[in-house]
Amino acid sequence: MGSQECQKCSGGTYSLGTGVAFDEWDSMPAGFISHGMNMNIADIYTNCSNSTWIPKGDYIASNIDECTSTLSYAVSLKKAGTVSFEYFYPDNTIFFEFYVQNDQCESTDSEGRWMSTSEKDWTPHNLKLNRGNNVLYWRTTSFALVGSAVKPVLLRNIAISGVAYTSECFHCKPGTYSAKPGSAHCTPCPADSYSNKGATVCQQCEVDKYAEAGSGSCKQRPACTTSDYFYTHTPCDSKGQTQLMYKWIEPKICSEIVEGAVDNSTGGAVKLPASGQMETCPPCNPGFSVTNTSGCEPCPHGSYSNGTACAECPVGTEPVVGFEYKWWNKMPDNMRSSVYSREYSDSVRSTGWEVAGEYIYTTQGDLDSDYMMLSLTVPGYRLPHSVAKDDERSELSRISFVFETQCTADCTLYFMAGYSERTNDMVEHWSGTTRKQSYSYLVKSNSTVSFTWGFQRTQAYSEVRQYSGDFAKMYTVQITNVVGGVASQCRHCALGSGSASECVPCPPGHYMVNGTGVCKSCPPNTFIRADQTVGEAACIHCGPNTHSNKAHSACVSDCRLDLQSTGGGEVLQYDFTPLANITSFQSSPRFTSKGLRYFHQFRVGLCGEEGREVAVCVDNVTESRKEVRGYACQSTVVPSEVRGQSVVSSQPFTIGDTLIGVTSDTSLDSIASLESSFITKSNLPDVIFYYRSSETTQACKKGRTTTIRLRCDPTVTGKDQITLPGKCSEGTCDGCSFHFLWRSPYACPLCTESHYREIVSACIQGIQRTTYVWQQPLQCTGGVSLPAQTVSACVTLDFWLKVGVSTGTVAAVLLISISCYFWKRTRKLEYKYSKLMMTAGDKECELPAADSCAIMEGEDAEDDLIYLTKKSFFTKIKSFSRERSSDGFDSVPLKSSSGLEMEMS
Repeated sequence: MGSQECQKCSGGTYSLGTGVAFDEWDSMPAGFISHGMNMNIADIYTNCSNSTWIPKGDYIASNIDECTSTLSYAVSLKKAGTVSFEYFYPDNTIFFEFYVQNDQCESTDSEGRWMSTSEKDWTPHNLKLNRGNNVLYWRTTSFALVGSAVKPVLLRNIAISGVAYTSECFHCKPGTYSAKPGSAHCTPCPADSYSNKGATVCQQCEVDKYAEAGSGSCKQRPACTTSDYFYTHTPCDSKGQTQLMYKWIEPKICSEIVEGAVDNSTGGAVKLPASGQMETCPPCNPGFSVTNTSGCEPCPHGSYSNGTACAECPVGTEPVVGFEYKWWNKMPDNMRSSVYSREYSDSVRSTGWEVAGEYIYTTQGDLDSDYMMLSLTVPGYRLPHSVAKDDERSELSRISFVFETQCTADCTLYFMAGYSERTNDMVEHWSGTTRKQSYSYLVKSNSTVSFTWGFQRTQAYSEVRQYSGDFAKMYTVQITNVVGGVASQCRHCALGSGSASECVPCPPGHYMVNGTGVCKSCPPNTFIRADQTVGEAACIHCGPNTHSNKAHSACVSDCRLDLQSTGGGEVLQYDFTPLANITSFQSSPRFTSKGLRYFHQFRVGLCGEEGREVAVCVDNVTESRKEVRGYACQSTVVPSEVRGQSVVSSQPFTIGDTLIGVTSDTSLDSIASLESSFITKSNLPDVIFYYRSSETTQACKKGRTTTIRLRCDPTVTGKDQITLPGKCSEGTCDGCSFHFLWRSPYACPLCTESHYREIVSACIQGIQRTTYVWQQPLQCTGGVSLPAQTVSACVTLDFWLKVGVSTGTVAAVLLISISCYFWKRTRKLEYKYSKLMMTAGDKECELPAADSCAIMEGEDAEDDLIYLTKKSFFTKIKSFSRERSSDGFDSVPLKSSSGLEMEMS
């Protein structure tokens, strides 16, 4: 600064000129600030004060808990510059962002601030900076909620240019050197050498000592043990022979000579065992053929082999394309082995798995906590010509492998799948010693092209290797429908009409007869199995109240069905169309050890024909955005404001991608509905939808199942009243069988005429109304509507009263008239009888003649004279009302034969 001239830095030092660099992280460098905070406002009890970035020597590591940890650095640039750094970001359960704010607190581009997961160990990143004040932010947030080991984000070699001219040079740190003046950086020392601070050259370690690359000191070489070498088979030579050979693990750090050692029992070093005898090479893997140099090469397209010679597939057949590895004489070209150290050491060791003829196995690591990684990468998938493409068919490929583990500690074998070796998700894991077994995984996306196995002997960190004898072995690995794959066999296929050798899929709803290319129709209402299209067994009958889709690849429901009511009564008709839309609901909240609140979210697409909307659950933690689709799925969600999202969703999986059937029975196809947790007092049956997922896990070897019980409940105002079993707050008690109760008025049967009754009103002013009302409690929806009110003419009570009075009056008059008539007749008879008695009295000495009431001859005119004599109306009335005599007899006027009237008493 005194001469205002720039000079070169001397040897052993370096300078960035107009920049600063941070490559030593024994402690937090000056100017850097780290603090933890809780981004979830609802969780006020979460303590994040200790969730900060931690210096680790050569790098700085982020937090691994649920808090948000920020590392910041403020710098003032005299001119436009850049910031560069290297990061290691292997875990997609962490949000990792880097952004810069200026004087106005304006941040960088929101899209470019999110870091991509690391494809390799360290990923470089550069960003331009503007002149003036700049604040750099590195921020991480973890969302690992299941207690799994989270890998932190690592930072190193942060360099910033554009600052004021430097006035001093910096000494090279231990393990690095700069030999020439004017160095902009220091060079790491090679292996087995070291350097002190400000070194211009590296010093070689003594013979009995070693040092890793970039070391500031040498370490004493330990005595070689059986854990320091491994066995393998040499590649086949021109004679077709191989040899069992032992090799030291590279880089070799042990010593075969230890002073004072007598034998192995006293801690002496072991020697490398002699190589074995020459043996005949195993055959090539299926789909490969032996070359002239005893190597293996893939068979050309359209041919197959069992590992010896290639042969063309016959006409009417097609090759079954894929990869099948069951002989391990050399590492396949699309597989590679590596070692991943949890402590992120700079070891150049890269051999984690080694071939051994009939299997491939894990070698010893530098540390027992290291991960022995084995990766398989494929370009993509293509369905065979004989398999029709269909939206309902989710299986693109299937990977299967046979393995075993033997452990004395808490070893774990992980199986992961994703779109790259470093960007994948754990599919399954096995802990402890496991017997020889097989596992299969269905590939449903063309982006899933990388598969990784990781074996860790123990999670406990120790510099002393105690479990080197623990191992994992892989016997066979097979993957189907791979683009560019080879074939071990050919299968019959249907031939197209255009070409005699071109394979085409059978028509929808047809299966292929065994041993031929003939397609035969399946029975009605069946679908074709995805993993078997040959033989009549490929036709599977659809479950109750479902039908096959057009492609006959799955069974679907149109949300409408008829069920017999309880007791064998009427047939109940249902229409669940209002419930067919995608519905989301959550479990009760759960909390991590830090107090972070999270939920299990479920999404359900109950039913529908082809082209229906399906339930989708996503992982939006990283840019990979994993999605699963089906009738029902589950994911774990955390309310958060990170990344501008209201929730963070992770760990999605399907719990039902195939509809088995719809019925009121409590069990179907070995799936039982949890009836005890959903007790009802209604006389209507619950309608149960049964689903099954094709994904299998170690715990759910037959896949997951789901039952959704629909219950009629007109009191529910919304349609999303879905509850979980009281005993199983997460929807499942065993992790494999999920049960839900959906109460809704739309779950009631359709209304019919039996669901309403009529009410007839009184007749008012000649009008009578008939009103129809629903039977209560109402247990139906939709269907028939209530009939409109009807009006009819009627007669009132006053009218009928008048009619009754009139009719009674007429009847009374008639009755009186009849009575008068018979009374009159009776009087005539009395008269005749009296006359007869008088006649009999005049002749006392004679026997009376026979009694007779007949009119004697000559009496008619005389008798009629009495009554036929015309009298006035009032005279007649008077005669009828004549009083009786004192003796009780009525006075009857008589007329004698002489015509004289007399009154007779």
